[in-house]
Amino acid sequence: MPIPDYQTLMLPLLKVAGDGKVHTKRDTVNELAVQFGVSEAERKELLPSGKQEVFDNRVGWARTYLKKALLIDYVQRGQFRITERGIKVLAENPERIDVAYLSRFPEFIEFQRPARPAAAEENGTNESAAETDSPDDLMATGYLNRRRQIEQDVLAKVKSCSPEFFERLVVKLVTAIGYGGSLADAGKAIGKSGDGGIDGVIKEDKLGLEQIYIQAKRWDSASVGRPEIQKFVGALHGKRARKGIFLTTSSFTKDAEEYAAGLDFKVILIDGLQLAELMFDYGVGVSTESTYVVKHIDSDFFEDEGGTNG
Repeated sequence: MPIPDYQTLMLPLLKVAGDGKVHTKRDTVNELAVQFGVSEAERKELLPSGKQEVFDNRVGWARTYLKKALLIDYVQRGQFRITERGIKVLAENPERIDVAYLSRFPEFIEFQRPARPAAAEENGTNESAAETDSPDDLMATGYLNRRRQIEQDVLAKVKSCSPEFFERLVVKLVTAIGYGGSLADAGKAIGKSGDGGIDGVIKEDKLGLEQIYIQAKRWDSASVGRPEIQKFVGALHGKRARKGIFLTTSSFTKDAEEYAAGLDFKVILIDGLQLAELMFDYGVGVSTESTYVVKHIDSDFFEDEGGTNG
């Protein structure tokens, strides 16, 4: 089953706290993971930022919303317990606790007010998504949608460019990733086509201790099949090479991928989608338009609240 959204976690989390004891954040996450059958692989899924697990983040938001509605209270860092209001809510035996349910409490309405500007309503905010997604989920979804659109546009641009431009693009990309030595060195190495299925050779490191052979196909729609990969592998054998990269703007057939995976040396296949992803990640053909810094409370800062004022 999919990882539950943060609102689905609200009532189970409050029930966990319903015994009146102090509960830790980590123990609650583990208990809810077992309750919802969240697998180890799902527990390890990360937000796009790569800095926090999705499930932990959603449990965190469920806890925050219950706190804002005064159904639980924070005892100290990473610990919480149910309040009198929370006990009364559980006594009502609600089928579900979500944003709509919490909106009966004025403290929660006040908390929500800044997050619902009039501009969002005028622009037709998708309320169905807002009902299930936490603020971090919404940011992640917006980022991923924006990224995928840019990657599609980048790939379309690359396909419309000349073969010579594609060669220069390959040079910039491999050097941005960290291969090929200097941009000038890589530029001299790539673009020498006609050498038995090899378009160029680059340094794996600045000293040139290892070499990587390149083949690049700027194809529009047809997939690259096994015969093309076999031709490239034959050229690598002729050079006594052990490493190769085959890039294309289209895709690879399943037969080609299985053949490459079964080789006793490394041949990396990069299709159009991965090419666009790498260009996005390493800033090739794209530029930064805006930067948003997402901050959180520094709990350590408040640890010594009861200390000296000096």
